[in-house]
Amino acid sequence: MSYKSKLAVALGLVMMTFFADTGSLFAQGGESAVPFLLISPTSKSSGMGESGTGLADDASAIFWNPGGLAFQEGREISLTHTNWLPQFHQSDLFYEYLNFKWFFQEIGTVSASITYLNLGEFIRTTSESPDEVDRWKSYEYAITAGYSTRVLDDLGLGINLRLIHSALSPIGTEEEKGEGIATSVSGDIGLLYKPQVLVIPFTDLDLGNILSVGLNLSNLGPKLTYIDADQADPIPTTARLGFGVRILDSDYNSLIYTLDFSRLLVRRYTEEENKQPDEFYTAIFSAWGDGGIRKIVSSTGFEYWYGKPKLIALRFGYLYEDPSYGNRKFLTFGAGVRYDVYGFDFSYISTFNETSPLSNTLRFSLIVNW
Repeated sequence: MSYKSKLAVALGLVMMTFFADTGSLFAQGGESAVPFLLISPTSKSSGMGESGTGLADDASAIFWNPGGLAFQEGREISLTHTNWLPQFHQSDLFYEYLNFKWFFQEIGTVSASITYLNLGEFIRTTSESPDEVDRWKSYEYAITAGYSTRVLDDLGLGINLRLIHSALSPIGTEEEKGEGIATSVSGDIGLLYKPQVLVIPFTDLDLGNILSVGLNLSNLGPKLTYIDADQADPIPTTARLGFGVRILDSDYNSLIYTLDFSRLLVRRYTEEENKQPDEFYTAIFSAWGDGGIRKIVSSTGFEYWYGKPKLIALRFGYLYEDPSYGNRKFLTFGAGVRYDVYGFDFSYISTFNETSPLSNTLRFSLIVNW
């Protein structure tokens, strides 16, 4: 039996993060190692259907699209907490996200984030006896640092570097000595286009300061190796294309619409094909041969603000994934308040399948922006 099957419990918790329908064949997040890197990190974007690539207007742009940080000024720090997979009723299964940005007039914006997923405590027994022989805590984390600047007046560019650490188990199997602990690195590159003037040809319609378009390639990096290279798993390289539309922008009311398309760029092969998963630089292209556009996840959302300055926010969104490739379908709701430099956001997931592990997921975020 392989090492990965021996860690089925720990890995199962991670993979179930991306199941929304127990009848689905498999979830896209299960095609890669460390799928916690795909979790929508903050309450704001989570309340908008888990979209934000074309908006990217706060510190969480380091996740959605670091190119968006090039258009932001000031400093911001935020902390998000959620009890992950609440259907399991496990208090030690939780997700934390801390991010930070700092704008410098001379050079641009620097940013950082820490992502942490606690997978709980595990107990090991033997086939001969149910008595405990060992116990450990499983967790995964990522530390990201980024830099963003405008390469043109209307175009922002951002890059990230990331350290990834996965500690699933301190032991291997009798056949495969080693640890279920691995470390790797990855990088992101993002672009955000925010035209000040964008006149549609043959019309008088100007979408300047209304439309923004974002593109992000995230988690570009080598495979994660727990035991040996033959069992290495790809990390979740993802392409995102997003749009943001400012529908309304008056003194006391604003309304923003977002639309995202994301595609996991991981290429695995069947046992019959007897091939190792492609490296990330190959999978960017070869992954499209497995599932094609059906593996594209679409998400959309609205954000309404009232107040001058902004005081109260209401958010709504929807996420859709093909039934044959994960089958996540859920509505999201959220709200937020701002007072001076302080803010508080929360979001809620309402799944169409009550047995989904994601059902009733709540996120809470605290923000300081100055």
